[in-house]
Amino acid sequence: MINATEYVLSENPFVVRRRVRWGDCDPAGVVYTGRFTDYLLGAVGLYTAHMAGGGRFGEAHGVGTPCKAMRFEFIGTLWPDDVIDITCTVEAIRTRSFDIHCMARRPDGAPVFDAMFSPICVHLDRRESTPIPDSLRDVLKRFLAPAL
Repeated sequence: MINATEYVLSENPFVVRRRVRWGDCDPAGVVYTGRFTDYLLGAVGLYTAHMAGGGRFGEAHGVGTPCKAMRFEFIGTLWPDDVIDITCTVEAIRTRSFDIHCMARRPDGAPVFDAMFSPICVHLDRRESTPIPDSLRDVLKRFLAPAL
């Protein structure tokens, strides 16, 4: 796993370690802004698979969970071979959607980005929103970050 681009570093707290690839960078050697979305989606995918016990996250509860919204705050730059640790938590649970907060830091703790990924539950047979099923709500509650 040492040469892996992305892997789960810790399950509690849930942390994904990501290594920047040379191809993620522009000719000046700085990560393209759009690649940060890939980093977020990769971490969220691993996190939701973990919450699902390795299975398909929403489908196991009879819903799809496409992205309703994403928010980023870019705090630091990244260069080839830099490593970031992305900590993921469930931040909020609403009627039809929820938030997954992802904070990326260098191994020394310096922040790189702060992001929110907000899925919405939809019926599997049509793209129409639906309330979060109770079974999925129970899973989300187990991963809900404690209130500060």
